[in-house]
Amino acid sequence: MSQSLLALWSAPRSRSTVFFRMMLERDDLRAVHEPFCNIANDGRTLVEDRPVDSYDELMDALLDLSATSTVFFKDTTDCRYDALFAREDFLKGARHAFLLRDPREIIPSYAAIRPEMAPHEVGVEYLHRIHQAVLDAGGEPIVIDSEDLVDRPEATVRAYCAAVGLPFREDVLQWQPGERPEWRQSARWHTDVSESSTVRRTERSYERTTETDPLLRRYYEHHLPFYEQLLHRRIRVS
Repeated sequence: MSQSLLALWSAPRSRSTVFFRMMLERDDLRAVHEPFCNIANDGRTLVEDRPVDSYDELMDALLDLSATSTVFFKDTTDCRYDALFAREDFLKGARHAFLLRDPREIIPSYAAIRPEMAPHEVGVEYLHRIHQAVLDAGGEPIVIDSEDLVDRPEATVRAYCAAVGLPFREDVLQWQPGERPEWRQSARWHTDVSESSTVRRTERSYERTTETDPLLRRYYEHHLPFYEQLLHRRIRVS
């Protein structure tokens, strides 16, 4: 079973795009941006130049590509991809990492872009479900706290690389700003990263928060236990 397929799952607004942007700087892998989410939202995606319009075909395409090169993809869990749970070959055939952020921070950021957000779109519960599916399939999932990523980027990326068997490269922590074709399908969600040149913390304030909006507070209380369970499993970065 190929172990050259690297998956990064993340709830939305959890700094996964900056992680992806960093991985684009590597010339030793092929990076695919949110292919599951593209199918959920648009009914299609591309894996390299291969058009794909179903989750099973997508998983086959990613596994096929990883047979000849190292493949990294990242995806978010505001959509649901239940076909994943029937594919033990995919759950076992990739090295799955999970990027966490406190739902107290996810929710206002998501609601600012999508005010009519549904509770499942917070994505933390579904992130936990995929993590459990990987465990049930016999995999060894990696959990990364995005707070570590922005506060200790080099140490966190070193720990991730060691866990998935990639050589660490310090040069990938810097890049030229600009929008990328890889995320053109969902560009409005990635403006901060398009303007960035490194991994760093950015501060935002929002009118609607889990403290000021009772509906968002209920969303937070629902997803918090799943976040806490995953946080307990995180890589400890010194």
